Amino acid sequence: MTNSLIATNFFFKHQKDFHRGKVRDVYNINNEYLAIVSCDRISAFDHVMPKPIPFKGQILNQIAAIMLDKTASVVPNWKIATPDPNVTFGHKCKPILIEMVIRGYLAGHAWREYRDGKREVCGAPMPEGMKENDRFEVPIITPTVKASSGHDSDISMHDILEQKLVRKKDLEQMESYTRKLFKAGTQIADEQGLILVDTKYEFGHNLEGKILLMDEVHTPDSSRYFYKGEYEANQKSGKAQKQLSKEFVRQWLLENNFSGQKDQKVPEMTDEFVESVTDRYIELYEKVTGEAFVHRSYDDVDTQIENNVNRYLEAGAF
Repeated sequence: MTNSLIATNFFFKHQKDFHRGKVRDVYNINNEYLAIVSCDRISAFDHVMPKPIPFKGQILNQIAAIMLDKTASVVPNWKIATPDPNVTFGHKCKPILIEMVIRGYLAGHAWREYRDGKREVCGAPMPEGMKENDRFEVPIITPTVKASSGHDSDISMHDILEQKLVRKKDLEQMESYTRKLFKAGTQIADEQGLILVDTKYEFGHNLEGKILLMDEVHTPDSSRYFYKGEYEANQKSGKAQKQLSKEFVRQWLLENNFSGQKDQKVPEMTDEFVESVTDRYIELYEKVTGEAFVHRSYDDVDTQIENNVNRYLEAGAF
């Protein structure tokens, strides 16, 4: 079985501190920049799975880099460079602890709420008479409050202001950026024969106080895609839409009686299942970007990453 990048432990020039997230290792460089290493860990239901997924980190990092570049003229973002296939280097921001989730179609969490009789999610109304995966006339924004641990919580735009979680002008800027990004992402997906169903965006203030788009963008971990060519026929016949997203991992876990609840045991991830997840991620990479995926070498991968980042830092091009 192919090796994986499970975790890293570097100390770069001018490094101030280090943070390990669910799937990323974050290096603070001189309190001005971040070097974020996307590892092959995979999480679902707020749990990191016991086995990594080969090439997942590279795939997520490279899709995000491509999408950040393609949308940089639409909304300013944090990215400066990608010195390694698994690394993005960019501006350090103070995160705004609201995730801006935008939905063009009635799928996922919104559908489950709708199915259970609700006609509003996060203060956004949902019309009567819709079926799963139907398109909203106008995309709805369903924000969440980022939790330090556990699940993020749904919240309305009204309550964000009422609770003074974000300044009004900042929230208006975030809403404008969210709609612009979703429009751009929809067009990018359309050109590849895909539908961008829903996604999330995270924002933060840079050292000058400017709001920047942060983190990953339009990746399978943050977004859901359908195939455009078969969408209408599937909706008319009531057939399930084939998804390009991490949802298939969640579905596999649910089918094996795991939903992240206390005392539940993560089902065994066989080598065959792990390989199938890698294959799905590669499929999404190639469908979303229109480019063939080039597998990096895992031979002494830690040294490769460390050397690539150090060379970039020493060059000082940023």
